[in-house]
Amino acid sequence: MLKLFFSKGSCAVASRIALEDAGAPYELVKVDLAAGEQRSPDYLKINPKGRVPALVTEQGVLTETPAILVYIAQTFPAARLAPLDDPFEFARLQAFNSYIASTVHINHAHGRRGARWADQHSSFEDMKAKVPETMMASMRMIELDYFEGPWVMGEQYTVADAYLHTISNWLEGDGVDIRDLPIIRDHHERMSERPSVQRALADA
Repeated sequence: MLKLFFSKGSCAVASRIALEDAGAPYELVKVDLAAGEQRSPDYLKINPKGRVPALVTEQGVLTETPAILVYIAQTFPAARLAPLDDPFEFARLQAFNSYIASTVHINHAHGRRGARWADQHSSFEDMKAKVPETMMASMRMIELDYFEGPWVMGEQYTVADAYLHTISNWLEGDGVDIRDLPIIRDHHERMSERPSVQRALADA
């Protein structure tokens, strides 16, 4: 059985939604980030990065949300969570998930984990003040350049939708009014109605 190491409100929520969408049997292990459990010796043996998510499979441990999402889609192809039979569309899915991981998530992290990039507290405040601007710019790019509709990739629901929903849950805390992003807001509302999302968030 798969085992997902997860924390409330983190990007690991996307992987949990995908597991629910896939109907995959899995065990959930909660990691208390506030208590520092991610830095415990036991957890560092699982993920030396000290972050979530981490997915334990029969073949080994996977980390990084884009990799885990693709693994779930490929392991449970009947769920049709990715365009597995079209190399170009599959690459577009990867491009979207990579953009969230490499740009959008980093924009968000600047507001909470400035110590990763700077030492002066004044720098932390400067980075935090920039977050509403950079997050809004990223979301607008998604609306204009990535989102096909009605789902991220078009007619087919994919793991990209689970990832976008997870990120859009952060917008209020990042000082972004989702009402200024009508496409993202509509997507977020429709995602919130999906049973798989409700199950994933029930105890998150």
